[in-house]
Amino acid sequence: MKLVISDAHEGLKAAIRRVFSASWQRCRVHWMRNALSYVAKTQQNMVAAALRQAFIQPDRAQASQTLRHVADQLRQKWPKLAAFIDDSETDVLSHLDFPEQHRTRLHSTNPLERLNKEVKRRADVVGIFPNEPSIVRLRSQRSGWPSGVSGGEDPRINGAGSW
Repeated sequence: MKLVISDAHEGLKAAIRRVFSASWQRCRVHWMRNALSYVAKTQQNMVAAALRQAFIQPDRAQASQTLRHVADQLRQKWPKLAAFIDDSETDVLSHLDFPEQHRTRLHSTNPLERLNKEVKRRADVVGIFPNEPSIVRLRSQRSGWPSGVSGGEDPRINGAGSW
């Protein structure tokens, strides 16, 4: 396992470092929610648009530069937001160290949360699975990852995959 994506819970971060020896990525969706909590509702669309500029950059260096520029632009009006951006920059950009084709799936836990919700919904209907391959088929069907990835395993669920 090379990357773990989660919220910024200190206990989780410590466990990830100790148990997995993996890189850590702060969920970008949750990071954005946290960032926008420093701003009045009427200003959130503008600030969100500015912050999203960092996430459309092609590499980590440009994304980091853009995020620092945005923080500097917002610093006078929202110093706590700027400090939050400064403190969490490396946490939210870790996914940019991985191949470009994987980045859209690595920046957030939301796809995994959605997958788990869908599997739970279908499992509640089925009630019991006759064998393990039937579970894997259900999981692969909704995950969006090709079933041939590392023996059919979804890398977001159990860390399998060649990254």
